[in-house]
Amino acid sequence: MSENGRRKPRAPGAPPRTALRPRFWERFRLDELTPAEWEALCDGCGKCCLNKLEDAETGEIAFTRIACRLFDDETCRCTQYRIRKQIVPECVVLTPENIGKTAHWMPASCAYKLVYQGHPLPDWHPLLSGQADSTHRGGHSVRGRTLPEFEVPEEEWENHIIEEEI
Repeated sequence: MSENGRRKPRAPGAPPRTALRPRFWERFRLDELTPAEWEALCDGCGKCCLNKLEDAETGEIAFTRIACRLFDDETCRCTQYRIRKQIVPECVVLTPENIGKTAHWMPASCAYKLVYQGHPLPDWHPLLSGQADSTHRGGHSVRGRTLPEFEVPEEEWENHIIEEEI
């Protein structure tokens, strides 16, 4: 908004703040995406909200079925998304600036990781399928397969490592 309370005009050719540009993930770098485009890249699989174990010697990351305390197993979404970092200080908020340092612990199918690495989105991604629930219907999410972190002692997390490709 401008000082007089009116909306500032958009630059010529700039997309509306909430509009998604056609195939934006192929045409723009991650740091060029609008906030709406950034959020639309998320396929809603919930895999990033799983607690991970890192091998101290090899650096290898293992995903567990143990989900963050804020994770909703039915929707595969964070119940406190906007303030998650305040509630869970160790939560990594993915940004275009930190993707290079965090991509190694993201799941193989993560759209942010795929775009960052120059790979195409999978055909089941909602941006390609046009269906918001295509990730779940295709079996690519952790919906209904997680355990809340407070129900499993941390020393038992190794017993809940997910063996299949995540």
